[in-house]
Amino acid sequence: MPDDGARAALAAVAATFTEFTDDRESRYGPDGPLEWSGYAEARSRAAERSGERESVVCGRGRVGAVEAVLIAFDFRFLGGSVGTATGDRIERAFTEARETGTPLVSLIATGGSRMQEGMLSLRQLQRISRHAVALREAGVPQVSVLRDPTTGGLWASLGAGADVVIALENAQIGFAGRRVRPPAVADDPAYTAAGQHAAGHVDEVCTWENLPDTLADWLLLLTSATPDPAEVPRALGSPDLPADGWSAVAGARSKDRPRAAAYLADHFDTHRLIRGDRAGGVDEGMLCGIGLRGRHAVAFAAQNGTATTPAGFRTAARLVRLADRLRLPVLTLVDTPGALNDAAAERMGVGPSIAELFGVVAGARVPITTLVIGEGGSGGALALSSVERTWIAPNAYFSVIAPEMSTAILKRPPEEVAATADQLRLRPQDLVELGIVRGIAAT
Repeated sequence: MPDDGARAALAAVAATFTEFTDDRESRYGPDGPLEWSGYAEARSRAAERSGERESVVCGRGRVGAVEAVLIAFDFRFLGGSVGTATGDRIERAFTEARETGTPLVSLIATGGSRMQEGMLSLRQLQRISRHAVALREAGVPQVSVLRDPTTGGLWASLGAGADVVIALENAQIGFAGRRVRPPAVADDPAYTAAGQHAAGHVDEVCTWENLPDTLADWLLLLTSATPDPAEVPRALGSPDLPADGWSAVAGARSKDRPRAAAYLADHFDTHRLIRGDRAGGVDEGMLCGIGLRGRHAVAFAAQNGTATTPAGFRTAARLVRLADRLRLPVLTLVDTPGALNDAAAERMGVGPSIAELFGVVAGARVPITTLVIGEGGSGGALALSSVERTWIAPNAYFSVIAPEMSTAILKRPPEEVAATADQLRLRPQDLVELGIVRGIAAT
């Protein structure tokens, strides 16, 4: 569907919509705060073209099963730019969302700040950010939908600052708008929805046709919190406990053992993923998001059997922080041989990223439940684990370090790896006896 402005965007996603009244008088004369010659005429032409009095339309509407406060931009009104009157409307929307505990959705299409209002326009970004912080502190979720285009300061505040960021397929997205980019990179894929998703700055890319269902799913997930801890998933795969330590390691490393994706599909009725650490890093082996089990939403961070990168640890920390703000219980699935330990990982801050996740998990106010579903290798696995509520699957192990590395550290010959595995007492039944885990998950 073509993007025909704010009202069309609202009609596409909301079954009902009631616009907020806008009866405040302008604080400035016809040509605005800078007395910019021709500004009044430009606004008049924009109003005739769009049918709107400003570049945003704000109100309340029902998206799927959830009532939301909606902010919709109209690019036909001066390129969806933000001036002082736009800031007034956006402030009203944020205040309504915060005071009523209603999730806020921004349907953005903008070129950024309004040149005819100068620095007073740019200052609206601080104003919006202040209200976004207050909304987060109130525990109210915020979702942004990036239409075509979403550029300038509004991408770097209202867009990128949301809890969940959805981009429309083929949308132009970037801090630098097309007219101010270096010519050599004006058409670089980095400035597209796909490029921003690949870099982990956007959680999901969808089509106009899929947007209503996508947005409705996210709002339901973000508003279905429960104070109860997440249930322990049933164990998948072999129910047999290993006879010795090396058998436990071999079973966990088996290519036929079910991985995190299978556990998520089995445990949740539906789930959606967040993506990236918001600093340009993505770890495809760390699956983070929110799932619905029955009527209860649970945030999850799940390792998928690979060595976890710094971006993976930071994405998991982002997920736990989001869950903590929205009072969502957390489920973590541990399955990693350990943290990635090459030189690139060191340069990317593997140590600080693990420390960050340890701290976020330790400080979480919501209950965290952990199931070790495969390899539990060293601190890279422990960082994702609950301090008090950890279980293990029969075909998994948890160890201070992999037996091969332990053997090397102890300067033992390679043929003693199996014996070292036994000494480490890393089997599920050993870990129960040691008090490391609370129990072995039922199949």
